[in-house]
Amino acid sequence: MAGSDNTAPAPTERPAPDTVKILIAGGFGVGKTTMVGSVSEIAPLRTEEPLTMAGLGVDDLDGIEEKCATTVALDFGRITVSDDLVLYLFGTPGQQRFWFMWNDLSLGALGAVVLIDVRRPKSSFAAIDFFERRGIPFVIAVNGFHGEHPYPVEDIRESLTLPEGVPVLLCDARDRASSRDVLIALLDLLIATAAPAG
Repeated sequence: MAGSDNTAPAPTERPAPDTVKILIAGGFGVGKTTMVGSVSEIAPLRTEEPLTMAGLGVDDLDGIEEKCATTVALDFGRITVSDDLVLYLFGTPGQQRFWFMWNDLSLGALGAVVLIDVRRPKSSFAAIDFFERRGIPFVIAVNGFHGEHPYPVEDIRESLTLPEGVPVLLCDARDRASSRDVLIALLDLLIATAAPAG
């Protein structure tokens, strides 16, 4: 019909979601790759390579003798928290010889999860120190290997000499819901630290 307007109204465009960069850090063999893989909604990017004889005497396999591969650069995953919030997860390499990459990986990160293996707590001291020195908020996630958590949270907090404001959570890095809960606790911390004091 002449003069009629047959154009349909343009669909309402949704704004792009906010994206937040989160690091999953900790010592060698604490479960970083496992956590990123368990919670990511996409197939995670992994840069794992087999452990070789060249690592003997360099990589400390005490307590993790069954480990046969290691992250040499980073792990990457993504999880959509809501329509307006997406987390990008970057798992750091654990061996000391790859720590130089942590500086680059931490650029733009709003927070971190520091995974702890209570069988080898010293392996994560460097990660705690890294985030404390840079003022990047973090939570401690105690990965229960074989589903076991032999120590109470307060004992772990004391042994790591953590400030009271750093949350300590028990988790199973293999379990999607458990890993998600750790990330939610980190988001709660980030919201609390961003809120103006009053």
